[in-house]
Amino acid sequence: MKEARQKKVKAPSAPHGRNVRLLDAVTIPADLKTLSDEQLKTLANEVRQELIAVVANTGGHLGAGLGVVELTVAIHAVFDTPNDRLIWDVGHQAYPHKMLTGRRERLDTLRQGGGLSGFTKRSESEYDPFGAAHSSTSISAGLGMAVARDFSGDDKKIICVIGDGAMSAGMAYEAMNNAGALKSNLIVILNDNEMSIAPPVGAMSRYLTRIVSSKTYQHAREVGKKITDLLPAPLRHAAKRAEEGARVALGGGTFFEEMGFYYIGPVDGHNLDHLLPILRNARDSDHEGPVLIHALTQKGKGYKPAEVAADKMHGVVKFDVVTGAQNKPKSLLPSYTKVFAQALIEEARHDEKIIGITAAMPSGTGMDTFEQEFPQRMFDVGIAEQHAVTFAAGLAAEGYKPFCAIYSTFLQRAYDQVVHDVALQNLPVRFAMDRAGLVGADGATHAGSFDIPYLGCLPNMVLMAAGDEAELMHMVATAADYDAGPIAFRFPRGEGLGVDLPGRGTILEIGKGRIVREGSDIALLSYGARLGECLKAAEMLEDKGLSVTVADARFAKPLDEALITQLASHHQAIITIEEGSIGGFGSYVLEFLNRKNLLNGKLRVRTMHLPDIFQDHDTPNKQYAEAALMAEDIVLMAKRLISQA
Repeated sequence: MKEARQKKVKAPSAPHGRNVRLLDAVTIPADLKTLSDEQLKTLANEVRQELIAVVANTGGHLGAGLGVVELTVAIHAVFDTPNDRLIWDVGHQAYPHKMLTGRRERLDTLRQGGGLSGFTKRSESEYDPFGAAHSSTSISAGLGMAVARDFSGDDKKIICVIGDGAMSAGMAYEAMNNAGALKSNLIVILNDNEMSIAPPVGAMSRYLTRIVSSKTYQHAREVGKKITDLLPAPLRHAAKRAEEGARVALGGGTFFEEMGFYYIGPVDGHNLDHLLPILRNARDSDHEGPVLIHALTQKGKGYKPAEVAADKMHGVVKFDVVTGAQNKPKSLLPSYTKVFAQALIEEARHDEKIIGITAAMPSGTGMDTFEQEFPQRMFDVGIAEQHAVTFAAGLAAEGYKPFCAIYSTFLQRAYDQVVHDVALQNLPVRFAMDRAGLVGADGATHAGSFDIPYLGCLPNMVLMAAGDEAELMHMVATAADYDAGPIAFRFPRGEGLGVDLPGRGTILEIGKGRIVREGSDIALLSYGARLGECLKAAEMLEDKGLSVTVADARFAKPLDEALITQLASHHQAIITIEEGSIGGFGSYVLEFLNRKNLLNGKLRVRTMHLPDIFQDHDTPNKQYAEAALMAEDIVLMAKRLISQA
């Protein structure tokens, strides 16, 4: 295989003498085995340039992919994927991986309906052995695969590439602790582009790193260990510490060594002359136990606009390749996220006990704006949602008012903490859940589908959902005022309805909804951001001669029982509409109606919610059309109910 790897391959030629890039000759990773190391460098440059060109047209995650181009090429050139398992953590850095694993021709469909996912996805390719759009899962999954391999008696390699941000979560350390104890053969590559765990890599350090990754060194080390095992305990421990100290002094890997990993690094993650020998050594090593290779990379590497951008062009819309300027559509309507941030700032100006908390998503949740106003009162705890929630619980226990701003989908990661540390103790933590409902191009992994059922079943919890941006301001004010226990409010990604905004939110009466439009035939009871579609549906139904009430529930818990009773008593039918899964608001309404004997055969009730599937990425409107939650769908449901009268 070494001979094949070093073999010079002539780049294919196109008609009329025009050179075709090496990338055009690569269909699957096995094709990389025919390229020399110098050709792999050329290939990496071609991958980077095509990645920039494609994402400029599709939008998506750019900076992370640019940072792992050389690492991706090196891994696929050295290891035998898909037989060897390669896990990316988080999956948004896997665009170069997709290019080299048979999906290059479809890369321009990224994050579009029917196209490639923006993350790794098992159903998309055999080269994606594990889906990852939430972070910090790779080492746990990789260890599971390694143990399965050991049971099966084969010799496949398991490689986990984990970003430094993902390494901030406790789950990664739980997995490392287990991996070190099991001594299973596992290769973890720490893609370090921000943490600065180690000093810059110098020439001597690079040389010594290559040495300690070699089989010769490891054999010598094993012989040395056998000799030192014969020494008295004090001398044996001293010798072990001396060897480890000398080795980890090269790169600061003491912590990983203590976790039971053989540490190699740091290595320049953009230099194939350094990466390739080390990865080959790791592949060929007969060292028993997990290995961690510490690769220093630069997010946005090789594209100047990304390198100089504050966020390294992490997530982008379509952009101009020459300037890097993004084609962000201008709108006169404010985003819900911005409205939330400004409302929280206004409340914090009047209450010094308000504290902001987020888990590595300051810009996504608007908490970066809050931090600009109150730098001492905002805490970004990293990708550590469990810690964020219990940290907030501790603040609440001491009389402060923590607002825990976490996407609905990411709050799932801290569910036990919400139950045990917050709800059980009835602590007044405020949960601001952005990205509630469907989220478009990020797809099923990021959709906020389940928070209504998973929070609504908890004693002591109050649940709110904003029907428009003004309502969101009122809910922020209500949460700031509420000290009787935990309270949560959800709001969607995207823009509001364009309603007039007050200077400051008004405190709502807990468990009290509102009538937005009054009619007599059928009632549309909305919970959350489908309120706009309900109002459109009401207009369409009025044109068909039906009188429609539109009610905004505001609260799923406690329910406005008086409002629901009124609707049930004065209408032929009720339809509940929500941007959440089955088992949520509609189920709570049905339970109440049944308990009060209002489901007596005269009243017809239907619930409209997200379908019982994981919906793939697409535009939000197409996703909601698939979910049958558009105005037209509400009209069809209403006509069907009334025709049954």
